[in-house]
Amino acid sequence: MTEGPSDAEVEARVVAVLDTLGGPYELMPCDPALADTAAFCEAYGVPLDRSANCIVVASKNEPKQYAACLVLATNRLDVNGIVRRLMGVRKVSFAAAEETAALTGMMIGGVTPLGLPEGVPLYLDAAMMPLEDVIVGGGSRSLKVRLAPALLARLPGAQVVEGLGI
Repeated sequence: MTEGPSDAEVEARVVAVLDTLGGPYELMPCDPALADTAAFCEAYGVPLDRSANCIVVASKNEPKQYAACLVLATNRLDVNGIVRRLMGVRKVSFAAAEETAALTGMMIGGVTPLGLPEGVPLYLDAAMMPLEDVIVGGGSRSLKVRLAPALLARLPGAQVVEGLGI
């Protein structure tokens, strides 16, 4: 079994993508033990409604299809409704942690919409677009990124979706 990219390699890829977006961002190093959203928000004084989770989903049937979805931490992802329809599949579920790592090179708690593999669609919840900034994973459990949601809409394959989060 081959080992994936190191955290440093993934973080460098994330910063390279950030630098192409043409807007300000802030890198926020964090304790990897506090990378999960609720723990991060509590420890670093970030409101849950300013934090977003990047969730990888997978179709149940072959050929396997993947998508990444970004929703505010205060919302749930509408997997069986909107996501399933967007992907054009009959059944979809959250990708397992191992599947997410194999696809993205990122661990749960650090998954980010920045630097996803080519061809993986990115669905952004429209609810976060009016916000001045939002905090997303930085590619590893040791890094978060603060940036304007409008910058995320510039990412390749990104699509802003009404009602993605419920």
